[in-house]
Amino acid sequence: MAAELNTLMEDLTRRMDGALESLRRDFAGLRSGRANPALLEPVRVEAYGGEVPLSQCGSVAVPEARMLTVQVWDRSLVGAVERAIRDAGLGLNPAADGQTVRVPIPQLTEERRNELARAAARYAEGAKIAVRGVRRDGNDKAKAMEKKSEISQDDVKAWSDSIQKLTDQYVKRIDEQLADKEREIKQV
Repeated sequence: MAAELNTLMEDLTRRMDGALESLRRDFAGLRSGRANPALLEPVRVEAYGGEVPLSQCGSVAVPEARMLTVQVWDRSLVGAVERAIRDAGLGLNPAADGQTVRVPIPQLTEERRNELARAAARYAEGAKIAVRGVRRDGNDKAKAMEKKSEISQDDVKAWSDSIQKLTDQYVKRIDEQLADKEREIKQV
């Protein structure tokens, strides 16, 4: 019985960790006024007959606090990289310089900071929904085992309590990450 609970809890923990990791990636893409290579991770470039991640077209560097550069490996893709960054909806205006695309990071306005904070809150709520979905799956598995008479009602209650404690821990971690990101965004 304990082994089954451990296996279930390990699976739920792994899945909740996945939701937290996804949130970290989402937060990395939110601009906070400082240059960060993760800002360009969601950018996809029309190249080689399809869309490829920017990381497959060149290397991103941070030469100074408010500037990103993309060293494009294939000279014929410089225009496509520049266009992809401009069209990615990040509010960036890249400029080509030979095989390098320079991406200045503009100062954030108060209105833009508030938009980014709202976007961060939406990402955090999505992560909480994912964690709650994992909780529901765990509880459903426990109830299914009870229906098959594999475990008792008391065991289901104990499992549900354990699953709820795990869920509460992850929701708290999500709230902490959101608070950190909002502080970072609001920092002038």
